[in-house]
Formats: sequence, structure tokens, C-alpha cells
Amino acid sequence: MIDLYTWTTPNGRKISIMLEETGLQYKVIPVDLGKEEQHSARFTAINPNQKIPAIVDHDLDGEPLAIFESGAILVHLAEKTGRFLPRDVRGRAAVMQWLMYQMSHVGPIIGQTGHFVNQAPEKIPYAIQRFINESLRIIAVLNAGLAEREYLAGDYSIADIATYPWVVAAWGPFQSMMPEKVGELGSVRRWLDAVGARPGVQRGMKIPA
Repeated sequence: MIDLYTWTTPNGRKISIMLEETGLQYKVIPVDLGKEEQHSARFTAINPNQKIPAIVDHDLDGEPLAIFESGAILVHLAEKTGRFLPRDVRGRAAVMQWLMYQMSHVGPIIGQTGHFVNQAPEKIPYAIQRFINESLRIIAVLNAGLAEREYLAGDYSIADIATYPWVVAAWGPFQSMMPEKVGELGSVRRWLDAVGARPGVQRGMKIPA
């Protein structure tokens, strides 16, 4: 059994999608960010960075294993199940480079865009436009890669699982703000439809309810 500490954010949904796709047994433990439950002593003992998601894997010999950081969790679950991460050097490298791209670019920049557009107490036009432009540039890089492949690394992988929740959350707002730019991203649109049609993705995107 795996304990999944999560909330209704793109980072959290990466892991619920992976768990649904692999069929591993897991228990959802919601961490309500609105109530700042991520700062509780119980959760801090699992993740000292006080961010979701985190897991505790009870299916190992010895003590249960706590893991935080969504990329690390995805790699652990992929290696645990032998799914969505190739074992050959070239295939693994392709997946890992796109996974790291999500971790270092897609998530942080789209997240900052959402903050300055929706949450910042002061609207700063320069910051808003800068992060919108950079988000669209980053998604255009995905579009270029997907023009040659069905999925980011060829076959469906943890790179797609990590990237999908962020891009699908941003797609509607960006389309409203800059429809002409989004209209140029046809390969990403096709990929969003393909990933979003997977039953495991559909279930994972609803967790926690």
C-alpha cells in the first residue's frame, strides 16, 4: 500500500495519474493547502519542504519509505512497476530529459504565471506579460518535439504524466488571452487530447475528489 499525500494541483495530479495508470494500491490523504495543512508536524515529518505531493511506500522490506518531490516519486513508481520509463539508455535518457524539462521549466514558469495573474495582491503588467510570454515559449518547445512524436519521448511515459496536468490547466486561460499564439500549437493540442483520453489520466485528474 502507498499513502499519497496530495491536493488538487497539477503537481499532486501527476502522482494520482501515475498510480491509476500502474494500478498500484494506494490511499489518498488530502492535504488541504487552503487550511495550510502542509505546515502540520505530521506532514512536515514526511516532507520538510512542506509541499505536496509526497508518498509513503509500505511495500518495501524494512521501514516504510517516504519520498517527496513529484519527479522523484514518478521515477520511483516507474522503477517499482517497470512501466513508463524505458530501461535502455537511449529511451531512458529521452524520458528523463523531458521529465527534467517539466520540473525546471513547465511547472515553475506556468506556476508563476498563475500567481501573478490570479493571486498577486498587486497586478504587475511587466511580470504578467513576461511569464505569459515565457510560458508560451516553453509550450512551443513541447510543440516542436511533439510534431515528430506521438508522445514527448516517443512512447507514453512519466514525462507525459508529469507535463499533462500543467499544460491542460494553462491551456484554456492562454487560449482566452492569446488565441492566435495558442492556435499555432496544434501538436500540443493533439497530444492533450490523446493523453486526456486515457482512462487512468481521467481518474487521476479527479483525485482528491
